[in-house]
Amino acid sequence: MSHDTACAAEIRDLRVEIDGRAVVDGVNLRVPPGRVTALVGASGSGKTTTGLALLGEYPPGARVTGEVLRPADGPVGYVPQHPAAVLNPARRIGALLHDIARPQVRHLPRAERRTAARELVLRALHDAQVPDAAALLRRHPHQLSGGQQQRVVLAQALLLGARVVVADEPTTGQDALTRSGIVEQLAAVAAGGIAVVLLSHDLDVVRALADDVLVMRAGRVVESGPAERLWLAPRHEWTRRLLDGHRTAPPPDSDTGAEPARPVLTVRDLTAVHGPTTVLRAPHLTLGAGECLAVVGRSGSGKTTLARCLAGLHRDHTGEILLDGTALPRSVRHRDRDGLAAVQYVFQDARAAFDEFRPVLAQVARTAVRLRGADERTATGEASTTLARLGLPEDLARRPPGALSGGELQRAALARALLARPRVLICDEITSGLDTVTRRGILDLLAGLVRDGDDLALVLITHDLDTARLAHRITVLEAGEVVEQGPAGTVLSRPRHPFTVSLLESTAGPGAGTRP
Repeated sequence: MSHDTACAAEIRDLRVEIDGRAVVDGVNLRVPPGRVTALVGASGSGKTTTGLALLGEYPPGARVTGEVLRPADGPVGYVPQHPAAVLNPARRIGALLHDIARPQVRHLPRAERRTAARELVLRALHDAQVPDAAALLRRHPHQLSGGQQQRVVLAQALLLGARVVVADEPTTGQDALTRSGIVEQLAAVAAGGIAVVLLSHDLDVVRALADDVLVMRAGRVVESGPAERLWLAPRHEWTRRLLDGHRTAPPPDSDTGAEPARPVLTVRDLTAVHGPTTVLRAPHLTLGAGECLAVVGRSGSGKTTLARCLAGLHRDHTGEILLDGTALPRSVRHRDRDGLAAVQYVFQDARAAFDEFRPVLAQVARTAVRLRGADERTATGEASTTLARLGLPEDLARRPPGALSGGELQRAALARALLARPRVLICDEITSGLDTVTRRGILDLLAGLVRDGDDLALVLITHDLDTARLAHRITVLEAGEVVEQGPAGTVLSRPRHPFTVSLLESTAGPGAGTRP
């Protein structure tokens, strides 16, 4: 069936049911070429299901009614929220991208194809804001940060020559400087006549990019219209709540630079490597009980490597990591049950951290059984209570991970870590995939845990300087080096290092200015 030629793709009265429950209900969406259409809403509101419908993809067992009209002159590209899921872990990045580029150069003489394919790949990586692209081509996906993985997936979509690009949280896990670059790139994609469908919790990015906005809640579109009108005069209560939730976290009262009186975690002369390459140097870090340390920096700066060293997940390092003055084994495999429980890690990609075949509730409860020796009934009760506290009711928690959104799984991952009753909680970009209302709730919860739990220390890995305001102290990493650290208020208001200054300036608004 044909549709309006001024519309690159269209959805008409889409309804998607799973087990008799509508996850998308009565959605209509027109996607004009050369424009950015944004879908916003809470986790589980149906944004991703709607976006995937443009690719003809639906959840297993779904009952689908309505029409989805896709472009006849090119494919629909997709940039997923969890990039690791679409990158083959056994192949180098260069091989993955060359597989996409080769069909586009088959018309050339055989002797010219390899060089032409490489040029296409390098151009796509450059357009996706990937620095040092030639070196990145030699790496495997697990050797990249989450932000680097996401940019590689964006390059894949650009290589496909898509007429419509569905970008599902493309700036999740990106630092402010890279996020600004992604905004500029997607704006340039739209300026080239390609339709962009943006699924995002990041209202700064939506404000900078979108021409039209659809606000979703519980599978329905509750408000839609031109972006300018929606920002200035939202009509629906839920839209107003989303906009009200988009505010910065207040910094903690304490702004002293003194060492904590009772350090829980101490890092001395830490140097971490990936093969022959040194990727992190951290001469000295301390974290006290009841304290939050935010570690900020660009993608690939060493933030996640530091977190993985603390958790025993990256053992290729020298130096010492002390818990209550006692050295922790470098590898998680050599830590006893108490050591495993004491340092808990909440991953950026929560979906990859769950067994897809077991109910979420059982997996969360298992932490209390395995690390604290709780019986099954007690553990299940604690898990249910903690999940509900984080906004996941029991009927949702009893489903497998595939039935939950990315944001819902992030909350489940946090609940699982909390059931270990850790001394040190490491949160790696856990708010990056959350809507503003849920994000505000999670940050308030984390602030309460640190404030009210005398024994808990929090390490907050984040690209978002607004999120870093939750912290008592901030450490800034750039290219694997600690370039600045100190009280949060001082670092955020009176930064000393030029890189920190550039981060703060870019946070003032990704892609500030107007669309090209």
